[in-house]
Parts: sequence; C-alpha cells; structure tokens
Amino acid sequence: MNRIYVILTAGCIGMAAFLPTGSAQAGEQPNIIIMGEDADQDTVPRNSRVYKRVLDALVNEMNDEGFNVYDETAVTLDDFAQGRVRRTDAEIIDIARSIKRPPIDVAVIYSIYASAKKLSYTTKIQTRITGRLLNVRSGKRLGNFEVELPQADNAPVKCERECILETVGKNARVLGMDLGVVLTKKLDWLAARSDDKHDKDGHDDDGLASAYSLVFTGFTPDDITSIEEYIVAFRGYEHHRPVSSSLRNAEYWYETKSKSARLNRNLRLMMEHLGYEGRVTFKGSSFQIDKISKRKNR
Repeated sequence: MNRIYVILTAGCIGMAAFLPTGSAQAGEQPNIIIMGEDADQDTVPRNSRVYKRVLDALVNEMNDEGFNVYDETAVTLDDFAQGRVRRTDAEIIDIARSIKRPPIDVAVIYSIYASAKKLSYTTKIQTRITGRLLNVRSGKRLGNFEVELPQADNAPVKCERECILETVGKNARVLGMDLGVVLTKKLDWLAARSDDKHDKDGHDDDGLASAYSLVFTGFTPDDITSIEEYIVAFRGYEHHRPVSSSLRNAEYWYETKSKSARLNRNLRLMMEHLGYEGRVTFKGSSFQIDKISKRKNR
C-alpha cells in the first residue's frame, strides 16, 4: 500500500503539478552554438574569410527557422582566449560544455576542406564541409553531415591564392546555406513548436533529452528506494542508471526531456513530500541533494 501511495504521489509531482500553462506549453528550443574544427592542417582555418562566410550562412539559415543560435565569441569573451586557430576536438567540446550563460545544449561542429588542382587548361577547385551534431550535456552524437559540390568548380589557369580563396568562398557559402537547411531538418525534432500537439496527458514528448548527474548524500538505502519511485515518475523521464552506491550515498546518471529548472523544482518537491530536510544544489549538469539528519532519541 505504501508503494502504491508513493507512486501516485510521485505521479502528481510529475504530471498535475507541472502541466504547462500558457506560453510554457510551447516547446523550449535548444541553445545552439556553431564551432569550427580546424585542427587538421588540410582544413580551412578559423581566421579565414571562407570560414566566416560559411558560419554566416549557417547562422542565417538556422535563425530563419527559429532556432536559438549564439555567437561563440560573444558568449566566451570574458573567460576564454579569442582568435585561436587549429583547435583540437577536446578544446572545442570543453569550451561548449563550460559556457554557462546561456547553457549550450547542442554544438554544431564542422570543418571545411578545399583543394585546387592546376591543369594546363584550367584550375579545378573542390569544396567540402563535414561535421556533426553533439548533445553537449550527454556527449551523444545527434547526427553527422557532409555536403560537397557535385563536381569541381573551374577557375582560370593562373588562379593564385586570392583567386582560389574567392572561388572557395563562393562555393563554401552556397554549401553553407545548403548545410543550414540539412541541419534544421535534423534539429527540428529536438524541440516542439508552439503549435505542436501534446499527448493526452498534456506532456511534450518531443525534445532534446538532457543528461544529469544526481548525487544523493546522507540518505539510507530505504530512503533511496523511496526516492527512486519518485525520479522515475517525474515528467520527461527517459531512463536512469546507478553510477555508485553506498550506505549513505548514491549517484545516478539521469536522462530526461525536462529542463534543469523543472527537474530542480521536482527534486525540491520530492524532498518535501517525503518529509526530508535538506538542500538541493545545481551546477553545470550535476544536482547535489544533501539530507540534513537529526539526532535520534534512544
């Protein structure tokens, strides 16, 4: 009977208490950042005008489709060195994860390849863009992409550096626009639109699942059993996995389509419903839930 009560109460927290109203019913758009990966010496560097033309084309296409795209320089100006080129993959991902205002959900990481082949009668120039979509919080790949010219473009026989850059830039801009269209299709399922229909319970089933670390400290095994009944009933729940467990501590890898604000509120209400005194703190992608114990009478 106690188990049934816990499940019903948790369901109330996950459903009735947090059904969206008004504008909140519109799906929350993922925060997106577009970053160039140019560690490969064969790629176009970030300080090239070719790179900037592709970046502008991508941003325009994604903005036109209603996505929240943030400028890398603007959101990293205070805490990171600017103007770095030939950055490694690890550096790019670390920067994306470290941005807190606003927190980034999806990173579009791309590379531009260009080659020129001089012939006796013309110069053949080929341009290609490759990359991937990355869920910044969980590290999960959301898709790969590649666009290139159907055939190499022709340029004058005496096409030197300036001529090559202009030809590559023109082609890369067109490819960037096409790539923007492809990416918006891939990203479209990550966030519900304002006119999307909810399911019969009023839930938003579409959206980007975020991954969090939930660390419970000071709780007994019986407490953790009760807590598990709640966290699986929270709205947006996808799945969870134990990371570590002891007599007073437990950590879970927790994936949900709910945003951090709703999960934070659900955890605080859970503590209240279970009658625990404690505190819930959040930073980055980790929640720390501490129980404040009282001295027992013997």
